[in-house]
Amino acid sequence: MSKKQKKIRGGGLVYSTNKETMEDLFAGINLGSSQIESHAENLNAEETNSPPIYLQDRVRVWIDRKSRGGKEVTIIQGIQAPEDYLKEIATYIKTKCGVGGSVKAEEIIIQGNQRDKVIAILIDRGFKDVKKAGG
Repeated sequence: MSKKQKKIRGGGLVYSTNKETMEDLFAGINLGSSQIESHAENLNAEETNSPPIYLQDRVRVWIDRKSRGGKEVTIIQGIQAPEDYLKEIATYIKTKCGVGGSVKAEEIIIQGNQRDKVIAILIDRGFKDVKKAGG
C-alpha cells in the first residue's frame, strides 16, 4: 500500500439510521404469506385510526437570540407528545434544514433562523395549528 492511500476503517461500509432509507432498501424483499397478510392488516389498521391528539396541538415557532451570544435559534413550543416523538421530530427537522439542535423541557431547539422551513415541515408532518410567534 502506498503512502498516499489511507486505510479505510470499517471496510468502506456506510451505516444509516434513517428509517425511510431502510424501508426503501427492504421494500422488494419477498416475505412469507403469513407475514404479508399481517403486514397488510397493520397497514389497514393504521389507515383507519384517527390521527394522534398531539397533531392538533397549538404549535408556536419562535426566534430567540437571548443568552446565546447574539446567535439565533428557532424554538418550537406546544407539542404535547412523548419525548421520544419530540426527538424523532427534531431529528427529522434537523436533517431537512441541515443544522443542529436539541430537545429540552418539551421544546425543540433548532440552530439558526429556520422558522419558515420548520413551519412548512410541521404542516407537512400533519400538524394543524402551526403559527409564527414573537417578532
